[in-house]
Amino acid sequence: MARAIVHIDMNTFFVSCERLTNSELNGIPLIIGGGDRGVVASCSYEARKFGVHSAMPIHMAMKLCPQAKIMKGDMELYSRLSHDITEIIQEKAPVVEKASIDEFYLDITGMDKFYGSYRWTDELARRITKETGLPLTFALSVNKTVSKIGTGEGKQKQNLEIPEHLVQSFLNPLSIRKIPMVGQKTFELLSRIGIRTIQTLSEMPAESLQQMIGKNGTELWKKANGIDNTPVEPYTERKSISTEDTFSQDTIDVLKLNRILQGMVEKLAYQLRAEQWLTSTVTVKIRYANFDTETKQCRVPYTSADHILIQTVINLFTKLYQRRMRLRLIGVRFSGLVRGTYQIDLFNDTEEMLALYQAMDRMKTRYGFDAVMRCAGASFKPNTKDEILKRKK
Repeated sequence: MARAIVHIDMNTFFVSCERLTNSELNGIPLIIGGGDRGVVASCSYEARKFGVHSAMPIHMAMKLCPQAKIMKGDMELYSRLSHDITEIIQEKAPVVEKASIDEFYLDITGMDKFYGSYRWTDELARRITKETGLPLTFALSVNKTVSKIGTGEGKQKQNLEIPEHLVQSFLNPLSIRKIPMVGQKTFELLSRIGIRTIQTLSEMPAESLQQMIGKNGTELWKKANGIDNTPVEPYTERKSISTEDTFSQDTIDVLKLNRILQGMVEKLAYQLRAEQWLTSTVTVKIRYANFDTETKQCRVPYTSADHILIQTVINLFTKLYQRRMRLRLIGVRFSGLVRGTYQIDLFNDTEEMLALYQAMDRMKTRYGFDAVMRCAGASFKPNTKDEILKRKK
């Protein structure tokens, strides 16, 4: 039996959320992002016609589209509406994967026997738009790759159904840039040898691709041939990553405790970005010398940025640590995780901040986490037990 995989993508999600609360924004070029030195987090289709796109520096976007209206963005609003959409989908779909704040994969294999997969998905999409007021596009096919590509094409041709026997004919004329794992460097490399369409890529020997690109070559060849056995991974708000440190000697040194907490957050935040997670819930745990244990948590707009999470953790710790007794343990947990590639707060941070995060992460990935750290967190040296980030469901 062929699988039935749906990809749902909320259309220009941040822009649509803003227009939901202010109808005067309808029909005008709109850019969501930071100030003059910030970057574009999202933009309307009216702005995209001028060449504006996500992650573009704001000053460059304004040169392309000077008549655009720039808004800072409201991540709390976006997070709340994303949660509402998730609840609607989870209520109806048998298996749901929340790929990011505004996109979802559904495995509805077997639904055609009882109802009709496309009809069921169309009714779910209509319900989402009716209850939230937000537009979306979906595509239904045999795997995640084809469905995601279909959603991108569907934004121009409406919702698509791509049955198994039409997968290759659907993919063949498209640019290789439509394949999710093809970035700018891979595109340029393949273009130099005349590979620009998916059909040409699919006809190339897999071994040759592997020699050119490395281990991802075979995977790229499979995607070009419509092959993707990646399962839809059920989404749960309970998944978390955490770390804690038990001291060899109990301490009341607040400055030392703050430094340790900052080191913990920096390590966990890097892990979030490396695995493309965003967190929405932050928890701080302390254990006193008499073994009394207390925790405090708060919700935050989805993020994986060190500086935002560090400030949140320090604030929680300040509110939590009130008894002024010696502590024997402190810990940090990030939960309510969703898949996401917004690696920093695009609404408040500058181009320099974005470049700094990317450069630091590259160095950490290549040379190890300790290769570059904030001075305040450099004193955090987790023991072997704490080095392992716990994942809970």
